[in-house]
Amino acid sequence: MEKKRNNKKKCGGSKKKKTTSDQSDAIKSITDWLFVGSSSSPPPDDFAVTINTASLRRGEKLVFELHSHSNRSDGFLSPSKLVQRAHTNGVKVLSLTDHDTMAGIPEAVEAARRFGIKIIPGIEISTLFRVESGSEEPVHILAYYGASGPAMYDELENFLGKIREGRFVRGREMVSKLNKLKVPLKWEHVTRIAGEDVAPGRMHVARALLEGGYVENLRQAFTKYLHDDGPAYATGSEPKSEEAVRLICKTGGVAVLAHPWALKDHVSVIRRLKDAGLHGVEVYRSDGKLEVFSELADTYSLLKLGGSDYHGKGGRNESELGSVNLPVKALQDFLKVGRPIWCEAIKATMRTFLEQPSDSNLSNILRFDRARILKGSSSWSCGGELMDRCLAIWLTNDERENDEFEALRLKLSCVFISSKGSCVTVGA
Repeated sequence: MEKKRNNKKKCGGSKKKKTTSDQSDAIKSITDWLFVGSSSSPPPDDFAVTINTASLRRGEKLVFELHSHSNRSDGFLSPSKLVQRAHTNGVKVLSLTDHDTMAGIPEAVEAARRFGIKIIPGIEISTLFRVESGSEEPVHILAYYGASGPAMYDELENFLGKIREGRFVRGREMVSKLNKLKVPLKWEHVTRIAGEDVAPGRMHVARALLEGGYVENLRQAFTKYLHDDGPAYATGSEPKSEEAVRLICKTGGVAVLAHPWALKDHVSVIRRLKDAGLHGVEVYRSDGKLEVFSELADTYSLLKLGGSDYHGKGGRNESELGSVNLPVKALQDFLKVGRPIWCEAIKATMRTFLEQPSDSNLSNILRFDRARILKGSSSWSCGGELMDRCLAIWLTNDERENDEFEALRLKLSCVFISSKGSCVTVGA
């Protein structure tokens, strides 16, 4: 009798929590998006995301990592190494959100195809929020784009370029302040750590301080010198927070407030940025959901998202890549908001190319998904054929079957392009 009871207990303990019908619907909508553009027929498509939908229904996690950094800004790993680590950690969807640059996205996309990971092109924009007293507070805004990337890419890049230029001025100012504090750090040391074509940030200054033996660890570099309002802190030429949110919306992105728990007056920031077009706020961290921000998200009808903010610096104080558990309902809500926005961005990008069929505008279409667009293509002769290929890998049948896309396709059929392998140019 005792043996039977033990067996019963053992069987009961092995049961996994069943998903509700709402969760099943959420899983279906997410996986439908994951499989867009993937081929299940042999030979295997090296761009395909591999998901066991049955295991998801049994309660296994679907890991989205929506906040990460590479060495194209202040992370320690290259974009490809970051993707490799994400794969090791079971991540299926990764957003690379480097500070004020999207330079690492093409490399991340190329690496992701080898590991069956889907990339959401992202960015973390450095801004300043002016409070009613007249003082300013640093605020970071995450932007998430579809596979086609931002509409009006050149406008966004010019905006980001000014911020990056300001980072050099800011970095020099921080080094100058450190020198006045009797810390003989050299600017050349900071730029060497940052690397070629990388705008230096606080993390690079912190690493230089550590390498120079001026602090015991990176944490001390921030707590002693570089924290907001710290003795060596400086600002650059960051735009107003509202301006960044409006530009993200204009260029077809989903705008999300990053780490609101670090803000002094998070309520004012959320309220005013919501008026500017903010879509969401980070609520989830590796240690769980922060209720105060979840309630604010409910109050202002904002998406509830989150990510590890992984930099690859190691140590006990850093959350691991893929460690944030985002509920499937939160992911479904994210895609429900994002997919129509990303669809409109594709239309805007195609319209720009139609209005001015230049190699530059053609490059913007191919910028973040070039290999997949060109894979298996013979030779295109017109923009309509290129558009058909793009829509087939970026959108579902329902999303691409509408009158606007059909009208664009017909007009683009009159735009001649030449394609030879990986070389695609405008003109016959």
